[in-house]
Amino acid sequence: MIIYTNAGNPFGLKLLICAKLAKKEVQVKTISLNDAELKEMKHLPILQLESGVQLFSTDVAVKYLLQGEAPVIQRDEWLEWSTTRLAPALTHNMAVGNRQDPNTKPILNSLVKFLDDCLSKNTYLTGEKLTSADISVWSLLAPDGTLKGAQNIDNLLRWYRVINAMPEVKAALEELPLKELSFASLKHSNRFEGLHHIVLDPEIIDFEGQVLVDSSDNIAATVQKEEIQAAKDSFVVIKERDVLDEKVVLPKAGQKNNLITSALPYVNNVPHLGNIIGCVLSADVFARYSRLCGYNTLYICGTDEYGTATETKALAEKLTPKQICDKYFEIHNSIYRWFGIGFDYFGRTTTAEQTQIVQDMFKELYAGGYIETRAVDQLLCQKCERYLADRFVEGTCPYAGCGYEDARGDQCDACGKLINAIELVRPRCKVCNTSPIIRQSSQFFLDLPKIEPKLREWVDKAEHGWTHNARVITRAWLKEGLKSRCITRDLKWGIPVPLEGYEDKVFYVWFDAPIGYISITSRYSKEWRQWWQPSPEAKVDLYQFMAKDNVPFHSVMFPASLIAIDKGYTLVSHIMATEYLNYEDGKFSKSRGIGVFGNDAHDTGIPADVWRFYLCSSRPEGQDSSFSWNDLAARNNNELLKNVGNFVNRALVFCEKYFDSTIPPLVLNDEDYTLLALINRELKGYVHQMEKARLRDGIRHLLAISRYGNQLMQAEEPWVLVKGTDDQKTRAGTVIGLCCNLACLLATLIFPFMPSTSRNLYSQLNISTSHLDSDKPQLRILLPSGHKIGKPAVLFNKIDQAKVDELKKKYAGAQQQPTQPVKSPSNKLFTSLVEAQKAVDEQAAKVRKIKSTGADKSVWQPEVNILLELKKQLQTLSQPRTSESTSVSSSAESAANPAPTNQETVESLEAEIAKQGEKVRTLKGNGSDKSVWQPEVNVLLALKEKLTKLTGVAPAANTGGKKKNKK
Repeated sequence: MIIYTNAGNPFGLKLLICAKLAKKEVQVKTISLNDAELKEMKHLPILQLESGVQLFSTDVAVKYLLQGEAPVIQRDEWLEWSTTRLAPALTHNMAVGNRQDPNTKPILNSLVKFLDDCLSKNTYLTGEKLTSADISVWSLLAPDGTLKGAQNIDNLLRWYRVINAMPEVKAALEELPLKELSFASLKHSNRFEGLHHIVLDPEIIDFEGQVLVDSSDNIAATVQKEEIQAAKDSFVVIKERDVLDEKVVLPKAGQKNNLITSALPYVNNVPHLGNIIGCVLSADVFARYSRLCGYNTLYICGTDEYGTATETKALAEKLTPKQICDKYFEIHNSIYRWFGIGFDYFGRTTTAEQTQIVQDMFKELYAGGYIETRAVDQLLCQKCERYLADRFVEGTCPYAGCGYEDARGDQCDACGKLINAIELVRPRCKVCNTSPIIRQSSQFFLDLPKIEPKLREWVDKAEHGWTHNARVITRAWLKEGLKSRCITRDLKWGIPVPLEGYEDKVFYVWFDAPIGYISITSRYSKEWRQWWQPSPEAKVDLYQFMAKDNVPFHSVMFPASLIAIDKGYTLVSHIMATEYLNYEDGKFSKSRGIGVFGNDAHDTGIPADVWRFYLCSSRPEGQDSSFSWNDLAARNNNELLKNVGNFVNRALVFCEKYFDSTIPPLVLNDEDYTLLALINRELKGYVHQMEKARLRDGIRHLLAISRYGNQLMQAEEPWVLVKGTDDQKTRAGTVIGLCCNLACLLATLIFPFMPSTSRNLYSQLNISTSHLDSDKPQLRILLPSGHKIGKPAVLFNKIDQAKVDELKKKYAGAQQQPTQPVKSPSNKLFTSLVEAQKAVDEQAAKVRKIKSTGADKSVWQPEVNILLELKKQLQTLSQPRTSESTSVSSSAESAANPAPTNQETVESLEAEIAKQGEKVRTLKGNGSDKSVWQPEVNVLLALKEKLTKLTGVAPAANTGGKKKNKK
């Protein structure tokens, strides 16, 4: 049996403990919702039985594991209680921000009191014998913080300790450690982002007392003396670290050297918000954080410019591949500049350095015996004198029951199945429309099986620094066993193979693109080898940011090449892979005008920093997430404007108004130091999460610090104190001084996310910059008494609902447009076979033209539907019709349009045959391929057959040249 669960899920622990108690052999697989193994069941955890049956209800699963339990009724009641009442209440209790439910604490108090009362009468929940009900409840109470501040629950604690000491529980906790359990993990366990969608029922509150201290009011009680002392010791003035403005950043011995890359964006399109947060923005935020901590940091990126997609785009836009690359490089570059992406160098792969390094690496792999040569069947267009890559060939789908005539060389858009280009029926070149032939071509393959043992050994050591989805994807590849991969193509746009006799081949983009990180670094500095082939004294940590579809190239392909070369190249230590960002629960589509693309964001009037903050707070870290205009406005108005902006502005305006823009003397009391200790907790949490590039959690911690500042202002009311006695005025000064220092801390913490806003706040505080001490994240005095601040100003502006509605409509595209009836040629009822065939030909040409431009499926699919309808009509006309069917189908038209006489019909057919015969002769005379003229011959033969049935006499052999004499 297999337990599929996501990391930290307490329900997964419930299943594992019950399996241990049942003495069942189970394998635990930690996966995400998007893993293929889940199939259609987007729910975790799941117990998969040996028969393959999957149980997604953990209550059903534990009943299956522990059959024969008694008493059954009481057990089932407790299982339901734990799942439908306790679990949602604990989830809401552990929530932060706008997900908090004000009813949570009293409800949870009642539930825990009820639990303690029941355990005062029995050893276990159902009596004197442990059941799956006990394990279900215990697993929910196990995560850290669930019973924070609990008091007067001796019976519950006794029961908890008894279960905790059980050998089966200890064995389970070795596989699923207690410290990793978290109710936050439930957010990634189903499509509803956990249990927050379950509304708590206030009617179950039947206990007036408190067994759980309300942490929102009394969290200070959890602060230890050591934390308070540490807060006192650290809250002093410390000189800012000197930051050297180095023109070229190189690794240094004895320092932390971070080499950061983001997946090279492909040059043939405009990036949308999902592309931006998935790669360049995430990497930029981490690079800025890294520099804040004083790490030696280099951030490299650039455009990926070689390959078939570039050639296809060039063909569609009637430009050369070089012109396409130049055009879109500038588009990407300008978009990233507007978003404030701080590359140390943004380059390209179409450089002499890229060619040299790629060719040198290939030669080393070839010399080392890691390159194979194989003959591969490919389609050759004799007219274009070139082998056709997948995107340059179309034809009829080979799968039975489909037969779609415009299937691509890699996939059929009608049935969705993958296709090998040589399997297409009646293939045709997209450039010249002639039929290619199959010809063998010799290609180079990277011998991955030969490298696999060393690669596996490296993955075992390196993967602990990768995101969960990166580990899962890589392990899936290794589990299947690696196969040799083709690294060359018969294309013109690419890096030539540097071997005699193979000059007409280029390297496949997956092989050369990752090497772009190295060549772009070489454009940045001639000392690039210090980053990519570092000395043992100057260790380099390589952080690579990407969407999950790019993982295999960075965790398997590229490292395999570097390991095989064995020249001490830097291998990735941290793969930071995201899931996908959708648009309003749909997909981004440039052709349909759906979603915000990089060049659209500027036009919205919303500052780049707000976009950065929102995208990072919505970053799809554990599962796919969606961009929402309403959510963007809510986060801007609540988290930025009301929380951070309101706090900072109030503190600085108060300092300006009552203390002449000067930081007052700070006379801290015990409560202040307790507050500093709580802030230090959040600061440590911020550093801990940012070190792992968990940007959403980093934002959560900085917002918590701002909330503490707001709470301090509200609780102390300095606007009242400043008008009181001298002691009260001193206290007001201390509060404002503390708040201004917190504002300065926030300016530093938001810098990675919102650099322009941070600089603005630094200016208002009248300081140049600040830094973080990641080894000792403690709040220090950033603005000492006597420091003169600058002029306060508003940091954020409200986004009104009217603006939201306007933008939502503007970027909704076809998704929100009213459906209009499509005027289709298929609405016309054809009576002429030739006319129908002509309509089919014209519509087919229209479909091919639209698809050749790279248009979205939503654009060309309606045209395909019209084509299919026309073909149905053509097929109907080609078949003899019974008198009954003829009379039925034509009855509606016969009154208004009298049918032609038999003689008129014959003459019309003869004329059509003559015309069609001339068309066939012209095509054959031009030397057209059979695939071009054969359909026209079929039309001609069908016309002749129709004439034969009408007259009872077969047309003369030369029919189509001259009209017959009338008798």
